[in-house]
Amino acid sequence: MIIGLTGKYCAGKNHVAAILEERGLPVLDVDKLGHQALETEKPKILALFGNDLIKADGSLDKRLLGQRVFGKPEKLAALEAIVHPEANRLTDVWVAAQSNHCVVNAALLHKSSVFNRLDRIIIVTAPFLTRFFRAKRRDRLPCREIIRRFASQKDFHSYYLPINANPIYAETYKVENSGLYKKGLCSRNQTLKNQIDKILEGIIHG
Repeated sequence: MIIGLTGKYCAGKNHVAAILEERGLPVLDVDKLGHQALETEKPKILALFGNDLIKADGSLDKRLLGQRVFGKPEKLAALEAIVHPEANRLTDVWVAAQSNHCVVNAALLHKSSVFNRLDRIIIVTAPFLTRFFRAKRRDRLPCREIIRRFASQKDFHSYYLPINANPIYAETYKVENSGLYKKGLCSRNQTLKNQIDKILEGIIHG
């Protein structure tokens, strides 16, 4: 069984992913694969977006690259056309190697190569203000930039409705992650763990 895990910006899906790993499920972080793909495809990216994206240590300046494509659909599409094929290839290799239930954790789950093969989807949610203050603390972005990122996801939930999913619709579960920050991290409170355990009971043992 392939379980998809996603959520809006600063909803806390990576904390849910950590709990799922604690429960014995292998979890693939597709966002990390995206970073890996960025490095693999670095020559193509530099040719398209400029050699000044290279940092002193030779790595790609992902923050600067993000600034160049954010809010610019054509440039973002060009970047995704370079990065997504490699990230999807790595995803397919990982999923094929799993022998039992596994979790694919991705911010852009609907663009993953495994989306139409998902058996279940878990969407992590959190109140607007909770996500806002998490973003301020974690990413230290200006308020205007945070609001722009929130606005860019206005259609987020529509990707996971039956009309937009595959014909054999993957059942979707919601987990509210409204935990408070402790030393810069969202606490994995017992209420959150209880929600996840209840969902896993239904998915795996139901």
